[in-house]
Amino acid sequence: MKKIIIILTLFFISISNINAETKRIVSGNQDAKIVIIAYESLTCSHCADFHKNIYPQLKKDYIDKGLAKIEFRHFPLDLAALNASKVAQCNEGKSLDILESLYLNQQKWVKGNSIEQINDSLKIFLEKEGFEINYDECIENKKIEDFILNDRIEGTKKFQINATPTIIINNKKFEKTLNYKNLKKSLEKLI
Repeated sequence: MKKIIIILTLFFISISNINAETKRIVSGNQDAKIVIIAYESLTCSHCADFHKNIYPQLKKDYIDKGLAKIEFRHFPLDLAALNASKVAQCNEGKSLDILESLYLNQQKWVKGNSIEQINDSLKIFLEKEGFEINYDECIENKKIEDFILNDRIEGTKKFQINATPTIIINNKKFEKTLNYKNLKKSLEKLI
């Protein structure tokens, strides 16, 4: 009898995990007046530059003050970016930390001559950074893969995204050169 109860418990836990909603990676006040969406690819050097040079000031001036929130949406440009997105999305409690670490240290893991070598570099990097992730389970998770690919499809259909990073502010595509000065001008008009 105990074995049946254990088996049924494990079955229902696995079903609830399958049906659990995958959440977006978000930073900031959920009720902020300004909603910024960043469509990005984890292997994109321009996206890494955004995280190094623009996002910290944006976070300090708008996100941390509750004026804006930012949603990071996936727009993988290659298989390595797709796999890195799966890993970031897989650990919801640490997703933002993983995402930031992957962008800020892009040169440490985006290396190799094949997808297998890049995947190995990614796995080694995550272990060295101390992220506790079941790497293989994350990479093979079709639900997360569908979530990521749907971000890309939605971005293409709704906002005609064709490059990364692309910024959307309150459902309008940011069309100026992406630097902090231009971004700040647009945001100040919305406050």
